Amino acid sequence: MIPRSLFTAEHEDFRKTVRRFFAEEVVPHREAWEAQQHVDRQLWNKAGEMGLLCVTMPEEYGGLGVDRTYSTILMEEQSYAGDSGVGFSLHSDIVAPYINNFGTKDQKAQYLPKLATGEMVGAIAMTEPGTGSDLQAVKTTAVLDGDEYVLNGSKIFITNGYLCDLAIVVAKTGNSGEGAKDISLLLVEAKSPGFSKGKPLRKIGMHAQDTCELFFKDVRVPKANLLGAKEGMGFIMLMQELAWERLMIAITSIAGAEAALNHTLEYTRGRKVFGKPVASYQNTRFKLAEMKAELAIGRVYVDRCIELVVKKKLGVDDAATAKMWTSDLMCKVIDQCLQLHGGYGYMLEYPIARAWVDSRAQRIYGGTNEIMKELIARTL
Repeated sequence: MIPRSLFTAEHEDFRKTVRRFFAEEVVPHREAWEAQQHVDRQLWNKAGEMGLLCVTMPEEYGGLGVDRTYSTILMEEQSYAGDSGVGFSLHSDIVAPYINNFGTKDQKAQYLPKLATGEMVGAIAMTEPGTGSDLQAVKTTAVLDGDEYVLNGSKIFITNGYLCDLAIVVAKTGNSGEGAKDISLLLVEAKSPGFSKGKPLRKIGMHAQDTCELFFKDVRVPKANLLGAKEGMGFIMLMQELAWERLMIAITSIAGAEAALNHTLEYTRGRKVFGKPVASYQNTRFKLAEMKAELAIGRVYVDRCIELVVKKKLGVDDAATAKMWTSDLMCKVIDQCLQLHGGYGYMLEYPIARAWVDSRAQRIYGGTNEIMKELIARTL
């Protein structure tokens, strides 16, 4: 493999801490959390105590003030641990940056420290039952009434939704008819009267991830909780952050596929068929070689994208390319790895089986891969 150049000795020390956290605090509880469809709430507090939440936020707000290479380590180690239940990355690398990048001083002081300690769990409420990837078509409305917005509508497929204490809600605040210009973002606390949550949704995979519906019925949100300088900035803010969100999916896709390949290498070396290790057959060796080559190529591209995102130079089309190609590759690799496990690959006690059901969502969220192709095609 081509050596990675992103990380220093300090990064590797941080990686050891993160790896130990997932091994001790997450992996042993996986089955229990999958059964209840969410992780234990106290896990968020433990992560906050160890400085693993909101690491890129300024130190004055409880973060470490580091760049997104540290976020990359957190995402990679979660993938290597085979965990799909913990929603730290959305909380720390999507919700918190919206507030840090676009919020007022009061909003930052009020919410960022609580997100960093785990006192509050963050979610972002974009998708609606009838809109999917089309953010301009949202029907949730926020009508100004004096010094408060009155929020009505619903959201679906919301990561961290069941445990969230704070949601950034995408809502229509205007009626110009020009979709993007009517969209705003509101900071809405879950304790607000009229804010309710559905039960965690039953999904094919990612069973410990507390994905649910959110409902807003005449929720009164202080005008001071509008994110951005004025109404109608929501779509612009969303577009600025979506490239990073899509790269996050690429990071976890490559790491998850690498983990699957490592599990398969170990399995095929130990499993014997007709008196010989599965790994000794030419078909197996060639499949493993193909996967290693494709992952090596994908790894170099994703690492280059990480370098660009740190420099704030990552293009929307480049992020879309990374998300589309690596999530497709992840599903392809994991499917081939499962096949090399034979019947045991279909058993949930084997990591490859869990990876197979969990990985499928990568091609859907963050914008479907069909949407990614449309975004890339527009640049041609």
